[in-house]
Amino acid sequence: MSSYSAPLKDMKFLLKDVIGLAEVGSLPGCEDATPDTADAILEEAAKFSSEVLDPLNVVGDREGPSYDAATSSVKTSPGFKEAYRQFCENGWNGLGFEPEWGGQGLPKLVSTPVLEMLKSANLAFSLCPMLTQGAIEALVLRGSEQLKTTYLRKMVAGTWTGTMNLTEPQAGSDLSLVRTRAERHTDAENGAHYRLFGQKIFITWGEHDVAENIIHLVLARTPDAPEGVKGISLFVVPKFLPKADGTPGRRNDVRAGSIEHKLGIHGSPTAVMLYGDKGEGAVGFVVGEENRGLEYMFIMMNAARFVVGLEGVALAERAFQRAVHYSSERLQGRDLVEGRTVPIIRHPDIRRMLMLMKSQAEATRALAYDVAAAMDIARLHPDETRRKQAQGYVDLMIPVVKGWSTEAGLQVASLGVQVHGGMGFIEETGAAQHLRDARITTIYEGTTGIQANDLLGRKLLRDGGGAMRAWLESLKPLDSALAGAKNPDVVALRGPLAGGVQALIDALKYFVATAKQDPRATYAGAVPFLMLTGHVAGGAMLARSALVAERKLGESGADADFLKAKIATARFFAEHILTQSGGLRDAIVGGASTIMAIADDKLIAV
Repeated sequence: MSSYSAPLKDMKFLLKDVIGLAEVGSLPGCEDATPDTADAILEEAAKFSSEVLDPLNVVGDREGPSYDAATSSVKTSPGFKEAYRQFCENGWNGLGFEPEWGGQGLPKLVSTPVLEMLKSANLAFSLCPMLTQGAIEALVLRGSEQLKTTYLRKMVAGTWTGTMNLTEPQAGSDLSLVRTRAERHTDAENGAHYRLFGQKIFITWGEHDVAENIIHLVLARTPDAPEGVKGISLFVVPKFLPKADGTPGRRNDVRAGSIEHKLGIHGSPTAVMLYGDKGEGAVGFVVGEENRGLEYMFIMMNAARFVVGLEGVALAERAFQRAVHYSSERLQGRDLVEGRTVPIIRHPDIRRMLMLMKSQAEATRALAYDVAAAMDIARLHPDETRRKQAQGYVDLMIPVVKGWSTEAGLQVASLGVQVHGGMGFIEETGAAQHLRDARITTIYEGTTGIQANDLLGRKLLRDGGGAMRAWLESLKPLDSALAGAKNPDVVALRGPLAGGVQALIDALKYFVATAKQDPRATYAGAVPFLMLTGHVAGGAMLARSALVAERKLGESGADADFLKAKIATARFFAEHILTQSGGLRDAIVGGASTIMAIADDKLIAV
């Protein structure tokens, strides 16, 4: 079984040569993000991921966490607790947070490749810090000074972990149906606070033994809250109530009722959480103002959506590496020209699948890193206009990073099983785990359909397509640069990319014209539109990479094999994936009528 090796060449190439670490490093507060520092961080993260986390991936899959009903406690998979201790001691959890709270203050562009490595090596493990980091962001932006002082340093250090509690049995993606209630209360021990009663499901790392405390961020309603999403508030509910000296005190009235038995990510304990089932209520403290909880939770959700998109990248990379390793060793069939038995990597169809895997892993990575850099610019750039432009790009691309990248990761993981053939269906090779793990990524933090509706409704139709047009306008210099390239493989990228851009323009015109008069027909094309946007965005990033590779090939000491592979990969993506743009446009513009054509009760012919 192959081991994970971080794609450091591609990561460093993107950071330094394509996206621009120098610009991000010049932002206020990012001065420490020098190329040498970034190299050192990425190399250490690669070692930790491959040497510590990767060996535990199969352990977590085969020996998942166990639940003790008598104590409502969870014991994590063998090795996870020690690995988490090393993770915290090495400072990985605080990489991107402010030094004020014990973090290292590094930009998103540097922390994003580190997160990718963690997820490629061990997705189940990575979910614990992912949720903690999202909770930290919500508290930094909306928590009171008291909440920040009590919780942030411990959470940034990782000694206290965080969770996000949204879903209830009757309320999946429709959070207006949340029933967990929060009653106002005051006592000598806790002062003014709330007592929470209710049940939450699908809570990732909701109970475990790797940290001394778990800080739950919980959506609930106060007794006099208005109906719907306007009546939801956000609360901090610790597993152990902190004492005056900051150490964990008595156990709060919150516990795990069980953990789920899942298709994948077996090493991650996904809990059913019970609040106030002992009768006294779980002590909680409101974040910000009452009835603005969904607004605050979106801080966590947007952070999580970006990172879940990164999971698509990570799983695509891991599945690709495993498939290359297997196909390089598996002898079967004769070479079509030489006539001798060869490894299956020499067969054209196997190579086609491997190139589909490679090109999508690299395209999704490049887009995610580009959005990460835009996040840094939107937060820190001294010029307000530049900040707004960057934020517009981030808002437009978050649903694409989440939706398109996870769909790509799922496809790549499936191709990985196909490359293995029958052995891919056997658990011992490891290919099946990536497919099982990838399946949830297109669902949690909002399904692909929800991301597509967000892109279409909130990011496109709300401003008449202004943000999309601004991004498409920004691609014009890229078209000119491709036209002026000298390498014919780079010039060849221009036609497919231009075709994808035109398909997006056609789809955009259709949506703007039909949205009000026929919303069903409009939203029937939402997912194809998201995929089309992803193909064009990914193709543009690979085209930028190819142009840089062409330039660097003329430099002394250039890594010619790597740079030529970048150009070849970009051309493959253009010819095999960007060429799908016209079909996606046709499905959007002309394919809506048949989607709702059959009556609900006639879909099954009996």
